[in-house]
Amino acid sequence: MKFTFKLILFVLSFSTFVGCKKSENLTVKESTDSKNAIEYASGLSINKYEGYSVVTVSNPWPEANKNFTYILKEKNSSIPDSLQKYTTISVPLESIVVTSTTNIPFLEMLGVEKSLVGFPHTDYVSSEKTRKLIDGGAVKNIGQNEKLNMEQLIELEPNLIVTFGVDNNNPMIDNLQKSGLKVLIQADWMEQTPLGKAEWIKLYGALFGKEKEAKTLFDEIVKNYNDAIQLVATKKPTATVLYGSMYQDQWYVAKGNSWVARFMKDAKANYLWANVEGTGSLSLPFEKILEKAKTAKYWIATGSFKSIAEFENSNPHYSQFDASKSKNVYTFESKLGTTGGTIYYELAPSRPDLVLKDYIKIFHPELLPNYTFTFAQKLN
Repeated sequence: MKFTFKLILFVLSFSTFVGCKKSENLTVKESTDSKNAIEYASGLSINKYEGYSVVTVSNPWPEANKNFTYILKEKNSSIPDSLQKYTTISVPLESIVVTSTTNIPFLEMLGVEKSLVGFPHTDYVSSEKTRKLIDGGAVKNIGQNEKLNMEQLIELEPNLIVTFGVDNNNPMIDNLQKSGLKVLIQADWMEQTPLGKAEWIKLYGALFGKEKEAKTLFDEIVKNYNDAIQLVATKKPTATVLYGSMYQDQWYVAKGNSWVARFMKDAKANYLWANVEGTGSLSLPFEKILEKAKTAKYWIATGSFKSIAEFENSNPHYSQFDASKSKNVYTFESKLGTTGGTIYYELAPSRPDLVLKDYIKIFHPELLPNYTFTFAQKLN
């Protein structure tokens, strides 16, 4: 069940961006114009005014038929009448519930992890800092994403629940709101660029009154990412790469504009499906994969394999690929937390600079001779 749920999210994270209805125009006569604080994320905007901020979340899931607008209201301030129809959230928050492990690093980076009071299926959390809070009873296990424990949430009374939807039918979210709980829909998982995902830290900066800290942290990540790109500026993308693994007789190939493909492009590698347009995934039979990638030099496998033997034993066809024969297979998913959570799933979206360095270390090891992998592991 755990693997299936993660795979579904993995496939969904490659979903094609589709046009949504445009948000209603905000006419704020009571305030001066504000510049959007977001530069890279396509599904988030944050406009700060005197005493409040307007947050808009667009394209929250594939084929979404609406956007979401939230007003973050500071203490002892008022908001214009024209914005009263939107969900108002008092900030800075003192308590929060999040429902994706990708949110945990944002809280820790801003130093507000102790405000976390609930999380679904806490075994998924890998961070040592937040695991101590869980083990100490400060963070409650609130069930599963598909079926959150409503009674427990009402008892916890968090200032805000940050969650996500996967389609236009979200009964759990509707029930949370009907119970009087404040809910904010987050869509970082829909972002298809490395820096776009990471920039969602600014949402948490706005929620906790730490906008400056969030900007400083994100700017450093941008600098690190761009510095890494400069490392390979003169390199040619000659290293051919196969990505993924078999699942129920099908191979889900990341399209050329997806999050994963962008990392390989920026690391100057020749991803064999880079020319497939779109941000979704393409399902192909094994024969098509073998035909195109049999001689690929590198293989970035999906799955928590620990050795090349375990990897090849999982599917007898894998040994037909040259990358497997030459033991040139890597995975980003083998490092697990103490309770079985995958560290890559949790931390990678917020630290794309470290992910890119891992890819560069794989394809151009001479450029980072003293660098130790953060996520990647070569299967020996």
